[in-house]
Amino acid sequence: MNTETIAAISTAMNNSGIGIIRISGEEAFDIIGKIFRPANPDKKLSEVKSHTVHYGTIMDGETIVDEVLVLTMRAPHTYTREDTVEIDSHGGMFVMQRIMELVLKAGARPAEPGEFTKRAFVNGRIDLSQAEAVIDIINAENDYALKSAVTQLKGSVSEKIRQQRSALLEQIAYIEAALDDPEHIEMEGYGQVLLPKLQEIEDCVEELIRSADDGRIIKEGIRTVILGKPNVGKSSLLNALVGSERAIVTQIPGTTRDALEESIRLKDVTLNIIDTAGIRSTEDIIEKIGVDKAREYAAEADLIVWVVDSSSNLDENDLEVAQLIAGRKAVILLNKQDLPEVTGKEKLFEQLGSRQTALEKIPVIGISALKESGLDMFSETVCQMFYNKDINFNDQVYITNIRQKKALTEAKESLSRAVVSIEDGMPEDFFTIDMMDAYSALGRVIGESVEDDLADEIFAKFCMGK
Repeated sequence: MNTETIAAISTAMNNSGIGIIRISGEEAFDIIGKIFRPANPDKKLSEVKSHTVHYGTIMDGETIVDEVLVLTMRAPHTYTREDTVEIDSHGGMFVMQRIMELVLKAGARPAEPGEFTKRAFVNGRIDLSQAEAVIDIINAENDYALKSAVTQLKGSVSEKIRQQRSALLEQIAYIEAALDDPEHIEMEGYGQVLLPKLQEIEDCVEELIRSADDGRIIKEGIRTVILGKPNVGKSSLLNALVGSERAIVTQIPGTTRDALEESIRLKDVTLNIIDTAGIRSTEDIIEKIGVDKAREYAAEADLIVWVVDSSSNLDENDLEVAQLIAGRKAVILLNKQDLPEVTGKEKLFEQLGSRQTALEKIPVIGISALKESGLDMFSETVCQMFYNKDINFNDQVYITNIRQKKALTEAKESLSRAVVSIEDGMPEDFFTIDMMDAYSALGRVIGESVEDDLADEIFAKFCMGK
């Protein structure tokens, strides 16, 4: 185990109200003692109680560098389970760097990205799924993402995984004991006893895997593509949602040639919106590439927003868009409600003809992107489409991590093979191999059996000082 004392500036590297320099390791108290002068000259930080705050100055020899507060926290009741000291200084970049230089000169070394959290993992305070939840909290862009990450940090994923691993291990241990001592432990017909137990574990793992799609949306946002023929107001809609003139808006059809991407917060969810070129037949090579890209984006989208010009009738370009959204999660926006209406909801479906059946369950909302009316209804509709009831993060566990989903998928495949082996009447020692593989795969979710290189890769994604 690495026993070096590490230090880093834990706040953003720009001028702010306060800055925090964090020190963790066996020599944390010795290091702060060399550069900190308490306001009370009789006080020694090496003797103070844990989790206390002390006022004083950071000194470079006899020169005062800054007035600070020092927080002292003794192992094991710290984030890293090591002695930890935090210096709360003024938040100027220069003064933080000066204090950091003194901390390093006094015996610490610069922390690597994520090394404080890595030490919390190595020292057993958190498991790998909880460590990954830390960075999810830092990167959360909406309330659902934050709640999901906090729930994972509290151990929701860990608890589920440990329960299934414990159930597996109990069965593996019984089989191994019976194979070692067949005279005293009966195995006749045990496969039929084991089968429903394995299927129950497999169902739980499958449920976690299924949650990954919702988990991705919670964490990363809803991949949303705006489709429509030219000049229906797609770019105006994007600008209205973003709240700024992000896209160029003109009366000239085909102004948008390339996809334009923006991320916005819509109530408690995040929309990753792509404004695409207008769908139409064109001889313009560049515009044609844009139209083809629009179709590709639509094929990969979680949500398609079809913008229709309600001040005119549908044409063949509209009908092509209708084909693209059939069978997909979509919303139809009848834009330009500030103008006399030609195509309302009933007229829309009447003009769709035979396509109506495939689209009749898609919500239709009247809006004016120019006047920014109807957008609240659009927001409410999207939230209900993806979260049609209140999400209870105390009961529901969401997998928001591709690495975890991969490990769970491997576990399910091993469990499925074990189930097939039992159903085919294979010997017990045959299907325990697959059970052990499932046990190991589940262990990779929480870091019980993870390679050092993978752990290093995970923690390297963290910011410095966390």
